[in-house]
Amino acid sequence: MKVILIAAMTADGFIARDGTHGADWTGSEDKKVFVRLTKEAGTVVMGSRTFNTIGHALPGRRNIVYTTHPDSITADSIETTQEKPQDLINRLEVEGVQSLAVCGGSQIYDMFMRAGVVTDVYITMIAKFFGQGLTLFNSSFDQDLELVSSTKLDATASLLHYTVSY
Repeated sequence: MKVILIAAMTADGFIARDGTHGADWTGSEDKKVFVRLTKEAGTVVMGSRTFNTIGHALPGRRNIVYTTHPDSITADSIETTQEKPQDLINRLEVEGVQSLAVCGGSQIYDMFMRAGVVTDVYITMIAKFFGQGLTLFNSSFDQDLELVSSTKLDATASLLHYTVSY
């Protein structure tokens, strides 16, 4: 299964100022990339804090939210899970899913990368500094990537596409 990690990041390496900070700082071109990639994948997975910053299911996509409190997710058409990444992927493959987009936050990104299941990484680099904030991952590990492409989206954003080397 193709498992893509999608994130926007400041030039100083942060994906948000804090756990409640939404993606309103990333710009319209990043949002277009996010919509395109997640619709192509068809199935998205995210943590409950990321879901809460969005506040609703992403239309036209199967939405899966990691949470230890499934009753707290009240939006329609949201699936919840606590499965290990490989178990979730195995289940989805049996159901015929061919691609999964991992949409944050750092705990979920970390969990999927450490499980060794991510095949591609899409990072939109935004020309902005936060100085401090949430990093892409919340633990230390060493993972090689290979740059597939870099695309200038506008004067303040570039999309980097990597494959993960295992």
